[in-house]
Amino acid sequence: MESIESRSDTRHTVIPAPPAAVFAAISAPDRIGRWWGPEGFTSTVHTFEFTPGGRWLLTMHGPDGTDYPNQNVFTRLEADRLFEIEHLSDRHHFILTIELHPQTGDGAGPEAPLGTEVRWRQTFDTAEHYQQIAAFIATANQQNLDRLAAEVARAPVQPDGAA
Repeated sequence: MESIESRSDTRHTVIPAPPAAVFAAISAPDRIGRWWGPEGFTSTVHTFEFTPGGRWLLTMHGPDGTDYPNQNVFTRLEADRLFEIEHLSDRHHFILTIELHPQTGDGAGPEAPLGTEVRWRQTFDTAEHYQQIAAFIATANQQNLDRLAAEVARAPVQPDGAA
């Protein structure tokens, strides 16, 4: 089996909000519909069963008007920590793992998080397949992270946990 590193696009960013705020933007269908996909795309969420084994069906609408139906299954979910899906497709099958890590000040105490490091890893079945689309995937994934950060800034979680 080829290494995960040879089959994956991995990136990270720090969003200046606590993990709960980032997770709120990932776990609500209306919010994920606003940021999911590369720049210029919009998404219509049809089914969003946010539980391990649950289905997530959506259509991504490209800037040229092309519709891209997507079918995913939630594989692992941990509130404020982890979001993982399996993208079910014969053409581009992958596992997407998003990990949320709180970032605090100087580490000298139990401070409130200053931000969240978002670690994004999209792993394909083979290195060959990944290499064929790596340039597009790198750009698209960075745009996803940028759009996620904008969504978090648009509707931050309040201290009582409400968005």
